[in-house]
Amino acid sequence: MPFSFALPTTSALNLTSFLRSDTHPSLIAAATTYRSLLRNALKQHRRLPPKEQGPNLQRLTAAFDEYMPYLLALDSGLSNKRVNDEEIDVILENEVEVEWRPTIAASSSKRIKGRGLDLELSFVLSARAYLEFALARNAMQMFHRLPASSVELRKEPIKQATDHLLCAASIHQYLAARNADMQFPQAAVDIVASSQTALFSLAMAEATLLSILLHDPYLAIIAQDRDKSDREWMYKAPDIPKVRAGLFARLGIRSSEHAERAFALLSSGPDKGKAFDESLMKYISNLQVVSKAKGCRFFGIESELGGKIGEGIGWLIAGKKILGYQLHEADGGKVKAISKMKMDWAQKREDKKVEKGGDWGSDAGRIEEGRVFNMLLGKWHKANDLISTQPIPISDYLVARMPYGRDFHTPKPYIPPQLDAEILNKKRAPPDEEELETLRFGIEGSSDDETTTVPGAFPEQRPEGTSTYY
Repeated sequence: MPFSFALPTTSALNLTSFLRSDTHPSLIAAATTYRSLLRNALKQHRRLPPKEQGPNLQRLTAAFDEYMPYLLALDSGLSNKRVNDEEIDVILENEVEVEWRPTIAASSSKRIKGRGLDLELSFVLSARAYLEFALARNAMQMFHRLPASSVELRKEPIKQATDHLLCAASIHQYLAARNADMQFPQAAVDIVASSQTALFSLAMAEATLLSILLHDPYLAIIAQDRDKSDREWMYKAPDIPKVRAGLFARLGIRSSEHAERAFALLSSGPDKGKAFDESLMKYISNLQVVSKAKGCRFFGIESELGGKIGEGIGWLIAGKKILGYQLHEADGGKVKAISKMKMDWAQKREDKKVEKGGDWGSDAGRIEEGRVFNMLLGKWHKANDLISTQPIPISDYLVARMPYGRDFHTPKPYIPPQLDAEILNKKRAPPDEEELETLRFGIEGSSDDETTTVPGAFPEQRPEGTSTYY
């Protein structure tokens, strides 16, 4: 499951107080109106219960896609760049001042106040990339609801999720290059170049891992175990071609390399990653571990398919050690009692999250992968003890000769959306009364108060003497 980023919120901003255009007088007023709509959409989305946020993502996407061409047109005008072969004259009368709530910072309760249109543009594009993560997560929830036997039906959610993650990667890559030489407030860790590069690597790690998921029969078995009415396991054994097993192993290693790079970039500062959200850092760490363990598992499958079941067991032991299991390697990789108890408890908690439809998958699939390892180790140990009796190589030796990963996806360069030439031509006229009224309503009609009262909850406590009862 892709990481669940909380979408940011922002303060009200009247761009007409800071910018002026002599060539397109109504452009700035229109940009302010669409920004107000985006701000309200973000604020309302944040107030929705988690189960209602998924269906609301398309509305948010439309709000972003309406505002971004106007914002980028203003940025082009300030930079003396043409838009659709048309010159836009934008004059900076006062430095733009805006506030945004960070998403990946350790302290995200307070908004960050900054100056400059670059800050606004960076936060908007970054939030648009977070929205792509949310859309990918929504598609994967649909994937996990479908029966494991419905391979054709499960292809579409995987494709959608992969496309969203690659789009997020393109935006983060674009921002990393754009913001390389820019200075932002110290608290604005979301939009600095190193953070954007790390998020690019995270998106690539998750997209690479999704390329394995549809064709991994063993994870499908774990999903079938949860479905009490499923009986396919009784008559259909999982099959996987040997050549494909080797490919999947290298894809898993490549995903691990992307996640390792993301973690290293976020941990490279003097605070060693403490400036970032703890759940994000833990997720990236889990993703790196799970991807590498998955690579070991497929190397083991490749060995077992080639008749080297002893080497396959060695790869499984290596993968379980990477996942964090404490093993007696000399005793065939049996799990220590305390480690087994901890893992069993974690598995039960994850099962309850799945049953309730909650925010599951925050461990990047670590528990699911551990279950597959346990199933395969039990099966292969039995076969090796009774039939093959092959020696089991030391796992550290196998990990030491693990090959490099292989790329599967190449993200396309992000192309910022441009304002349509016909719309741009209409903005040469001064804003009419209707536009001015819409602008006035959009700014004055949206409050900065983001507190909500949950039905049935106690009202918020107020300081003494501030009661509004009378």
